[in-house]
Amino acid sequence: MRAIWKGAVSFGLVSISVKLFSATEEKDIRFHQVHRTDGGRIKYKRVCSVDGEEVSYDDIAKGYDIGGGEMVILTDEDFSDLPLTTSHAIDVLAFVPADQIDPIMYAKAYYLEPEGQAAKPYVLLRDALTDADRVAIVKVALRQREQLATLRVRDDVLVLNTMLWPDEVRTPDFGFLDEHVETRPAELAMASSLIDSMAASFKPDEFTDNYRAALQEVIDAKVEGREVVTPEEAEEAPAAAVDLMAALKASVERAKAARGEKPEARARAIEATPLKAAAKKTATTKKAAPAKKTAAAKKTTTTAAKKATPAKKAAKKSA
Repeated sequence: MRAIWKGAVSFGLVSISVKLFSATEEKDIRFHQVHRTDGGRIKYKRVCSVDGEEVSYDDIAKGYDIGGGEMVILTDEDFSDLPLTTSHAIDVLAFVPADQIDPIMYAKAYYLEPEGQAAKPYVLLRDALTDADRVAIVKVALRQREQLATLRVRDDVLVLNTMLWPDEVRTPDFGFLDEHVETRPAELAMASSLIDSMAASFKPDEFTDNYRAALQEVIDAKVEGREVVTPEEAEEAPAAAVDLMAALKASVERAKAARGEKPEARARAIEATPLKAAAKKTATTKKAAPAKKTAAAKKTTTTAAKKATPAKKAAKKSA
Protein backbone atom coordinates (compact mmCIF):
# COMPACT_ATOMS: atom_id res chain seq x y z
CA MET A 1 0.00 0.00 0.00
CA ARG A 2 1.10 3.56 -0.66
CA ALA A 3 0.64 6.32 1.89
CA ILE A 4 -1.63 9.10 0.62
CA TRP A 5 -1.14 11.53 3.51
CA LYS A 6 1.29 12.21 6.34
CA GLY A 7 0.62 14.13 9.51
CA ALA A 8 0.02 13.73 13.23
CA VAL A 9 -2.79 12.76 15.56
CA SER A 10 -3.07 15.34 18.33
CA PHE A 11 -5.07 14.86 21.52
CA GLY A 12 -4.24 17.02 24.50
CA LEU A 13 -0.49 17.57 24.52
CA VAL A 14 0.22 14.23 22.87
CA SER A 15 1.21 14.14 19.18
CA ILE A 16 1.50 10.92 17.16
CA SER A 17 3.14 10.97 13.73
CA VAL A 18 1.15 8.80 11.33
CA LYS A 19 0.79 7.85 7.68
CA LEU A 20 -2.61 7.42 6.04
CA PHE A 21 -3.51 4.49 3.76
CA SER A 22 -6.76 3.67 1.95
CA ALA A 23 -8.40 0.83 3.87
CA THR A 24 -10.73 -0.25 1.06
CA GLU A 25 -10.56 -0.81 -2.68
CA GLU A 26 -13.22 -1.37 -5.29
CA LYS A 27 -13.09 -4.70 -7.11
CA ASP A 28 -15.32 -3.62 -9.94
CA ILE A 29 -14.23 -4.64 -13.45
CA ARG A 30 -13.39 -1.50 -15.40
CA PHE A 31 -13.72 -1.01 -19.15
CA HIS A 32 -12.39 1.47 -21.69
CA GLN A 33 -14.46 3.09 -24.39
CA VAL A 34 -13.20 1.78 -27.72
CA HIS A 35 -14.06 1.89 -31.39
CA ARG A 36 -16.32 -1.10 -32.08
CA THR A 37 -14.73 -1.98 -35.44
CA ASP A 38 -10.99 -1.87 -34.60
CA GLY A 39 -10.81 -1.62 -30.77
CA GLY A 40 -9.06 1.74 -30.81
CA ARG A 41 -9.25 3.74 -27.55
CA ILE A 42 -11.56 6.74 -27.56
CA LYS A 43 -9.81 9.90 -26.41
CA TYR A 44 -11.33 13.15 -25.24
CA LYS A 45 -9.93 16.62 -25.73
CA ARG A 46 -10.26 19.50 -23.28
CA VAL A 47 -11.75 22.19 -25.49
CA CYS A 48 -12.77 25.68 -24.38
CA SER A 49 -16.41 26.43 -25.09
CA VAL A 50 -15.60 30.08 -25.88
CA ASP A 51 -12.74 29.99 -28.40
CA GLY A 52 -12.88 26.30 -29.33
CA GLU A 53 -9.18 25.75 -28.62
CA GLU A 54 -7.72 22.73 -26.81
CA VAL A 55 -6.62 23.62 -23.26
CA SER A 56 -3.67 22.05 -21.39
CA TYR A 57 -3.83 21.06 -17.72
CA ASP A 58 -1.63 24.02 -16.74
CA ASP A 59 -4.24 26.47 -18.04
CA ILE A 60 -7.18 24.87 -16.24
CA ALA A 61 -8.50 26.53 -13.07
CA LYS A 62 -11.54 26.06 -10.85
CA GLY A 63 -14.59 28.19 -11.54
CA TYR A 64 -17.70 28.90 -9.46
CA ASP A 65 -20.88 29.69 -11.35
CA ILE A 66 -22.69 32.60 -9.67
CA GLY A 67 -25.51 32.61 -12.22
CA GLY A 68 -26.39 34.94 -15.06
CA GLY A 69 -23.49 33.65 -17.15
CA GLU A 70 -20.90 34.98 -14.70
CA MET A 71 -18.05 32.81 -13.38
CA VAL A 72 -15.65 33.40 -10.50
CA ILE A 73 -12.24 31.88 -11.23
CA LEU A 74 -10.15 30.52 -8.32
CA THR A 75 -6.47 29.64 -8.64
CA ASP A 76 -4.22 27.37 -6.60
CA GLU A 77 -2.98 30.43 -4.72
CA ASP A 78 -6.51 31.21 -3.58
CA PHE A 79 -6.82 27.76 -2.06
CA SER A 80 -3.40 27.85 -0.44
CA ASP A 81 -4.35 31.00 1.48
CA LEU A 82 -7.32 29.34 3.16
CA PRO A 83 -6.88 28.80 6.94
CA LEU A 84 -6.70 24.99 7.07
CA THR A 85 -5.20 24.34 10.48
CA THR A 86 -5.75 20.61 10.01
CA SER A 87 -3.78 20.38 6.77
CA HIS A 88 -1.23 18.06 8.40
CA ALA A 89 -2.94 17.23 11.67
CA ILE A 90 -5.77 15.07 12.94
CA ASP A 91 -7.22 17.06 15.82
CA VAL A 92 -9.20 15.06 18.37
CA LEU A 93 -12.27 17.03 19.44
CA ALA A 94 -14.06 14.55 21.74
CA PHE A 95 -14.47 10.88 22.65
CA VAL A 96 -18.03 9.60 22.21
CA PRO A 97 -19.88 6.22 22.31
CA ALA A 98 -19.84 4.58 18.89
CA ASP A 99 -23.59 3.88 18.94
CA GLN A 100 -24.30 7.63 18.95
CA ILE A 101 -23.02 7.93 15.38
CA ASP A 102 -25.50 7.12 12.62
CA PRO A 103 -23.78 4.86 10.03
CA ILE A 104 -25.30 6.95 7.24
CA MET A 105 -22.70 9.62 8.03
CA TYR A 106 -19.69 7.39 7.30
CA ALA A 107 -17.93 7.98 3.97
CA LYS A 108 -14.48 6.39 3.44
CA ALA A 109 -12.10 4.42 5.65
CA TYR A 110 -8.33 4.78 6.07
CA TYR A 111 -5.69 2.91 8.07
CA LEU A 112 -3.27 4.84 10.26
CA GLU A 113 0.29 3.59 10.68
CA PRO A 114 2.70 5.07 13.25
CA GLU A 115 5.73 6.74 11.74
CA GLY A 116 9.21 6.86 13.22
CA GLN A 117 9.24 6.69 17.03
CA ALA A 118 5.47 7.13 17.37
CA ALA A 119 4.67 3.45 17.99
CA LYS A 120 4.33 3.80 21.79
CA PRO A 121 1.88 6.75 21.86
CA TYR A 122 0.03 5.11 18.96
CA VAL A 123 -0.47 1.88 20.93
CA LEU A 124 -1.35 3.93 24.03
CA LEU A 125 -4.18 5.70 22.18
CA ARG A 126 -5.34 2.44 20.63
CA ASP A 127 -5.54 0.61 23.96
CA ALA A 128 -7.18 3.58 25.68
CA LEU A 129 -9.91 3.72 23.01
CA THR A 130 -10.48 -0.03 23.39
CA ASP A 131 -10.76 0.15 27.18
CA ALA A 132 -13.08 3.17 27.05
CA ASP A 133 -15.22 1.57 24.32
CA ARG A 134 -15.45 4.92 22.57
CA VAL A 135 -14.44 6.53 19.28
CA ALA A 136 -12.65 9.82 18.78
CA ILE A 137 -14.33 12.63 16.84
CA VAL A 138 -11.66 14.42 14.81
CA LYS A 139 -11.14 16.98 12.08
CA VAL A 140 -8.73 16.41 9.20
CA ALA A 141 -7.97 18.12 5.89
CA LEU A 142 -7.76 15.78 2.90
CA ARG A 143 -7.44 16.96 -0.70
CA GLN A 144 -7.84 20.61 0.27
CA ARG A 145 -11.05 19.99 2.13
CA GLU A 146 -11.61 19.84 5.87
CA GLN A 147 -13.62 16.81 6.92
CA LEU A 148 -15.24 15.45 10.02
CA ALA A 149 -14.06 11.95 10.91
CA THR A 150 -13.82 9.31 13.62
CA LEU A 151 -10.91 7.33 14.98
CA ARG A 152 -11.68 3.77 16.06
CA VAL A 153 -9.85 0.48 16.52
CA ARG A 154 -10.08 -2.45 14.11
CA ASP A 155 -7.75 -5.45 14.18
CA ASP A 156 -5.37 -3.56 16.51
CA VAL A 157 -5.04 -0.72 14.00
CA LEU A 158 -6.42 2.81 14.24
CA VAL A 159 -8.96 3.44 11.48
CA LEU A 160 -9.95 6.91 10.30
CA ASN A 161 -13.53 7.06 8.95
CA THR A 162 -14.32 10.28 7.15
CA MET A 163 -17.87 11.50 7.70
CA LEU A 164 -20.45 13.67 6.03
CA TRP A 165 -21.32 16.97 7.63
CA PRO A 166 -24.82 17.03 9.18
CA ASP A 167 -26.19 19.32 6.44
CA GLU A 168 -25.02 16.83 3.80
CA VAL A 169 -27.45 14.14 4.99
CA ARG A 170 -30.83 14.55 3.34
CA THR A 171 -34.07 14.43 5.34
CA PRO A 172 -36.48 11.78 4.00
CA ASP A 173 -39.64 13.37 2.61
CA PHE A 174 -42.06 10.69 1.44
CA GLY A 175 -45.83 10.77 1.21
CA PHE A 176 -46.46 7.52 3.08
CA LEU A 177 -44.92 9.00 6.25
CA ASP A 178 -47.99 11.24 6.58
CA GLU A 179 -50.41 8.34 6.14
CA HIS A 180 -51.79 6.31 9.02
CA VAL A 181 -50.86 2.73 8.18
CA GLU A 182 -51.78 0.08 10.75
CA THR A 183 -50.35 -3.40 11.09
CA ARG A 184 -52.26 -6.19 12.78
CA PRO A 185 -50.67 -7.92 15.81
CA ALA A 186 -50.83 -11.26 13.97
CA GLU A 187 -48.93 -9.81 11.02
CA LEU A 188 -46.30 -8.30 13.31
CA ALA A 189 -45.91 -11.62 15.15
CA MET A 190 -45.49 -13.50 11.88
CA ALA A 191 -42.96 -10.93 10.62
CA SER A 192 -41.01 -11.30 13.88
CA SER A 193 -41.12 -15.08 13.40
CA LEU A 194 -39.67 -14.63 9.91
CA ILE A 195 -36.85 -12.47 11.28
CA ASP A 196 -36.11 -15.11 13.95
CA SER A 197 -36.04 -17.88 11.35
CA MET A 198 -33.53 -15.90 9.25
CA ALA A 199 -31.39 -14.71 12.17
CA ALA A 200 -27.66 -15.40 11.78
CA SER A 201 -24.20 -14.08 12.59
CA PHE A 202 -22.69 -11.79 9.95
CA LYS A 203 -19.73 -13.49 8.26
CA PRO A 204 -18.50 -11.30 5.35
CA ASP A 205 -16.56 -14.16 3.73
CA GLU A 206 -19.82 -16.01 3.06
CA PHE A 207 -20.96 -13.35 0.57
CA THR A 208 -19.61 -12.99 -2.96
CA ASP A 209 -20.22 -10.75 -5.96
CA ASN A 210 -21.86 -13.25 -8.32
CA TYR A 211 -22.26 -10.70 -11.09
CA ARG A 212 -18.55 -9.81 -11.10
CA ALA A 213 -17.60 -13.51 -11.13
CA ALA A 214 -19.90 -14.19 -14.09
CA LEU A 215 -18.57 -11.15 -15.96
CA GLN A 216 -14.97 -12.27 -15.35
CA GLU A 217 -15.91 -15.70 -16.74
CA VAL A 218 -17.20 -14.06 -19.91
CA ILE A 219 -13.96 -12.05 -20.28
CA ASP A 220 -11.76 -15.13 -19.69
CA ALA A 221 -13.76 -17.10 -22.25
CA LYS A 222 -13.29 -14.31 -24.80
CA VAL A 223 -9.54 -14.26 -24.16
CA GLU A 224 -9.17 -18.04 -24.45
CA GLY A 225 -11.46 -18.26 -27.47
CA ARG A 226 -13.79 -20.78 -25.87
CA GLU A 227 -17.55 -20.88 -25.58
CA VAL A 228 -19.05 -18.71 -22.90
CA VAL A 229 -20.73 -20.75 -20.17
CA THR A 230 -24.13 -19.29 -19.39
CA PRO A 231 -24.48 -18.84 -15.63
CA GLU A 232 -27.44 -20.36 -13.84
CA GLU A 233 -30.45 -18.10 -13.74
CA ALA A 234 -31.33 -16.73 -10.36
CA GLU A 235 -34.63 -17.77 -8.86
CA GLU A 236 -37.39 -15.53 -10.15
CA ALA A 237 -38.71 -13.15 -7.55
CA PRO A 238 -42.30 -13.92 -6.52
CA ALA A 239 -45.07 -11.61 -7.63
CA ALA A 240 -46.52 -9.10 -5.22
CA ALA A 241 -48.52 -10.98 -2.62
CA VAL A 242 -52.15 -10.07 -2.09
CA ASP A 243 -52.44 -11.86 1.25
CA LEU A 244 -49.69 -10.49 3.53
CA MET A 245 -50.18 -13.16 6.19
CA ALA A 246 -49.96 -15.96 3.61
CA ALA A 247 -46.77 -14.46 2.19
CA LEU A 248 -45.23 -14.15 5.66
CA LYS A 249 -46.15 -17.71 6.59
CA ALA A 250 -44.77 -19.06 3.31
CA SER A 251 -41.57 -17.05 3.87
CA VAL A 252 -41.13 -18.53 7.35
CA GLU A 253 -41.57 -22.09 6.06
CA ARG A 254 -39.18 -21.38 3.18
CA ALA A 255 -36.53 -19.96 5.49
CA LYS A 256 -36.79 -22.98 7.79
CA ALA A 257 -36.65 -25.37 4.86
CA ALA A 258 -33.49 -23.64 3.65
CA ARG A 259 -31.92 -24.31 7.04
CA GLY A 260 -33.05 -27.93 7.00
CA GLU A 261 -35.48 -27.47 9.87
CA LYS A 262 -38.71 -29.46 10.08
CA PRO A 263 -42.07 -27.63 9.97
CA GLU A 264 -43.46 -26.59 13.31
CA ALA A 265 -45.54 -29.17 15.15
CA ARG A 266 -48.30 -26.62 15.47
CA ALA A 267 -48.34 -26.09 11.72
CA ARG A 268 -48.62 -29.84 11.18
CA ALA A 269 -51.47 -30.02 13.70
CA ILE A 270 -53.32 -27.21 11.94
CA GLU A 271 -52.91 -28.88 8.58
CA ALA A 272 -54.10 -32.25 9.96
CA THR A 273 -57.16 -30.85 11.77
CA PRO A 274 -59.69 -31.26 8.88
CA LEU A 275 -58.82 -34.94 8.44
CA LYS A 276 -59.04 -35.69 12.18
CA ALA A 277 -62.37 -33.89 12.45
CA ALA A 278 -63.82 -35.86 9.55
CA ALA A 279 -62.62 -39.16 11.01
CA LYS A 280 -64.08 -38.28 14.40
CA LYS A 281 -67.42 -37.35 12.86
CA THR A 282 -67.58 -40.65 10.95
CA ALA A 283 -66.74 -42.65 14.07
CA THR A 284 -69.43 -40.81 16.04
CA THR A 285 -72.03 -41.53 13.35
CA LYS A 286 -71.16 -45.23 13.29
CA LYS A 287 -71.22 -45.44 17.07
CA ALA A 288 -74.61 -43.73 17.33
CA ALA A 289 -76.31 -46.06 14.82
CA PRO A 290 -76.42 -49.17 17.07
CA ALA A 291 -77.78 -47.07 19.92
CA LYS A 292 -80.65 -45.92 17.72
CA LYS A 293 -81.29 -49.49 16.66
CA THR A 294 -81.35 -50.66 20.27
CA ALA A 295 -83.86 -47.99 21.16
CA ALA A 296 -86.14 -49.09 18.29
CA ALA A 297 -85.89 -52.71 19.34
CA LYS A 298 -86.68 -51.74 22.93
CA LYS A 299 -89.76 -49.84 21.73
CA THR A 300 -90.98 -52.86 19.72
CA THR A 301 -90.55 -55.18 22.72
CA THR A 302 -92.54 -52.82 24.94
CA THR A 303 -95.42 -52.67 22.41
CA ALA A 304 -95.53 -56.45 22.12
CA ALA A 305 -95.60 -56.78 25.90
CA LYS A 306 -98.55 -54.35 26.13
CA LYS A 307 -100.51 -56.35 23.52
CA ALA A 308 -99.78 -59.60 25.33
CA THR A 309 -101.19 -58.36 28.66
CA PRO A 310 -104.99 -58.34 27.70
CA ALA A 311 -104.65 -61.80 26.15
CA LYS A 312 -103.16 -63.10 29.37
CA LYS A 313 -106.04 -61.58 31.42
CA ALA A 314 -108.66 -63.09 29.03
CA ALA A 315 -107.12 -66.54 29.34
CA LYS A 316 -107.20 -66.29 33.17
CA LYS A 317 -110.87 -65.20 33.14
CA SER A 318 -111.87 -68.10 30.86
CA ALA A 319 -110.19 -70.59 33.18
